[in-house]
Amino acid sequence: MNPRLRLLHPYPFERWAEIVRGVQPDTSRAPINLGIGEPRHAAPELVRRAIAAALPGLASYPPTRGTPALRQACAAWLARRYGVDVDAETQLLPVNGSREALFAFAQVAVDASRPGATVVCPNPFYQIYEGAALLAGAELAFANSDPARNFAADWRLIDDATWARTQLLYVCSPGNPTGAVIPLAEWQRLFELSDRHGFVIASDECYSEIWFGDAPPLGGLQAARRLGRGDFRRLVVFTSLSKRSSVPGLRAGFVAGDAEWIRAFALYRTYHGSAMGPLAAAASIAAWGDEAHVEAGRALYREKFARVTPILAEVLDVRLPDAGFFLWAGLPGRGGRPADDVAWARGLFAQYNVTVLPGSLLARDAHGANPGAGRIRLALVAGVDECLDAARRIAAYAPTSLMQGSAPDHGRLPR
Repeated sequence: MNPRLRLLHPYPFERWAEIVRGVQPDTSRAPINLGIGEPRHAAPELVRRAIAAALPGLASYPPTRGTPALRQACAAWLARRYGVDVDAETQLLPVNGSREALFAFAQVAVDASRPGATVVCPNPFYQIYEGAALLAGAELAFANSDPARNFAADWRLIDDATWARTQLLYVCSPGNPTGAVIPLAEWQRLFELSDRHGFVIASDECYSEIWFGDAPPLGGLQAARRLGRGDFRRLVVFTSLSKRSSVPGLRAGFVAGDAEWIRAFALYRTYHGSAMGPLAAAASIAAWGDEAHVEAGRALYREKFARVTPILAEVLDVRLPDAGFFLWAGLPGRGGRPADDVAWARGLFAQYNVTVLPGSLLARDAHGANPGAGRIRLALVAGVDECLDAARRIAAYAPTSLMQGSAPDHGRLPR
């Protein structure tokens, strides 16, 4: 058995299940789960129609590199969304969702025979980065989030000696769980580090289509083009339909970027057996070609954030993220001490039947702190009314959480 499996940490949701094992929530209130980032908007009808029409394709093995029509649909979307042109033959590869691709890419990028092989990632982070690095035989280095910059990763915390050992850098923009978007100046700094030390950048951009301002978030390929890096050297971006089109069960996305790295990744995937099936491919072509359903979903998220955030802001340290569907909320402390986010979330579940994810479960101790401590992640993925109900329950619970031993107030919830 691979001894590296013993290095893996339990997934946050597994840890949460253990934390609340035996807890009996107040069943007078319907359960509301804001813990998992699983979009619950209705799947687009055009996706359903495309799947039905593609059923005859089940009689054939799908190609590892996807069909030309699928690659062209993905490349056309990149051109419309970011104004960048990629060669659909050499710079793009369909994948079964960003999660499996982000994991598999580390197995291609890491040379564990080199002493001190290191993978750098933000902290807090999507735990796939950590598991991928450990199973590839690498060490991990974390860049903690900076509250002063809306919780963007502070790459200055990584010293020169660590950068020199780095083989792979994971970035997430918009970030999970913080929602921070990497600006052009920061991209320039990361590209300079990549040029100096030779590591590849894997940019996780699966939340890119949920945004609140007038302009959509900057993407990695877009930043590279603006900075004169039209070959996208040592850059591969990962995106998915799960969040954009509310089809997490489809498991469909693509990677694009440096042709050399795409070629190596395609070779790995030939043996990995991860070709996208014909139903997902047909649905993907339809989804990448349509923006109306994306705009409708974005409008729903904007409404939820606009109505929920003011309620939560009265009791939590919460602000609108740059993008994405998470709120990264600070909890009320006591006597100058930060709140115990695990105990707080457990109490909320017990007293008000609302599930949120403790921030410390999404981060690791690094640079003398766990940057998720004292915070919770709320995924506003349910309907507007359900998110509002959850926000009102949280607003009712927060004041009582400061009073040890006091009975919870199950009375009138705030509007």
